[in-house]
Amino acid sequence: MRADRLVATLLFLQTRTRVTVAEVAAELEVSPRTARRDLEALSTAGVPVYSQRGRGGGWSLVGGARTDLTGLTAEEIRALFLLAGPSSTTPELRTALRKLVRALPAPLRSGAEAASRAGLVDGTDWSRADVTATGPHRDTLQRAVVDGIQVRLGYAGPGKPVGTRTVHPLGLVAKAGRDYLIADTERGLRTFRLSRVASVEATGEPVVRPDGFDLPTVWRSFAARLEERLYAATVRARAEPDAVTILQRLFDGRLHLGPTLPDGRTEIRVDGPTPEVVASQLAGLGARIEVLDPPEARERLARLAVELAGVYGPPPSPGAGGDAPPPPSTPDSGATPRREP
Repeated sequence: MRADRLVATLLFLQTRTRVTVAEVAAELEVSPRTARRDLEALSTAGVPVYSQRGRGGGWSLVGGARTDLTGLTAEEIRALFLLAGPSSTTPELRTALRKLVRALPAPLRSGAEAASRAGLVDGTDWSRADVTATGPHRDTLQRAVVDGIQVRLGYAGPGKPVGTRTVHPLGLVAKAGRDYLIADTERGLRTFRLSRVASVEATGEPVVRPDGFDLPTVWRSFAARLEERLYAATVRARAEPDAVTILQRLFDGRLHLGPTLPDGRTEIRVDGPTPEVVASQLAGLGARIEVLDPPEARERLARLAVELAGVYGPPPSPGAGGDAPPPPSTPDSGATPRREP
């Protein structure tokens, strides 16, 4: 690509006081005509490149000018802006992107600007719940990770009050719209969900990194253990045809479809942390799901049925008016009577 050649030409100029067209052509393995055209394009684009004719002449950067580019190709620049563009919600990142665009040669700017506009991050799900909020302490923790400073962390675990502990912040991980802190503690490496962080106070003491610590490796280990807990139990059941699509939306990869039975139902297996949890999730589908085993799942459904009947009472029988249509509206009820033709 010509854009890549222009970047390579510019970087080659930075390494030499003055170069000839022949030297550029040999370095980039192009013809002298192509090399001259690229040098002229850089000059036309505003890069401070000029030529000097005669013996000892050639092309050079005015005053030894340099660019901050470090060998990025056009594809690499687009990849960078595609990644940073949708996330550029902070003033610092927007300013950095503008500076980077200005540092690029003109032929590369349009592609970078287009890439920065090609994506969008919507921080809410379809129920309008914020799924990307990680609390007000992310920037403070990020600085602590980068600067290598211990922090006193106020943190509330699931179902627990806020407690304070001193930790060695080692890295931040984004997973499915949530951010997690990986930190070393008195009890070893731990993960902390940022949305549960109540306070952060830098201690000024340096972080002590465990020997051989590698953030991706540690996170994969944590994630694998969590997935083991999420898939610790399996419930076997039979589902009515109209329930299969709903089950696929509810459980996604935790649902396993089996053969279709003679009565039209489908055998299914659903994975979850415990049989009781899976049974509770299936309860909303009522009689469209028949749980077969394990016994703990069937017992949980039976208890739920008793509890719900105790709150709402037994369902009305068809003869008791439960399925009867509502009475017609009357003028006294405030509704406008419908005129029959």
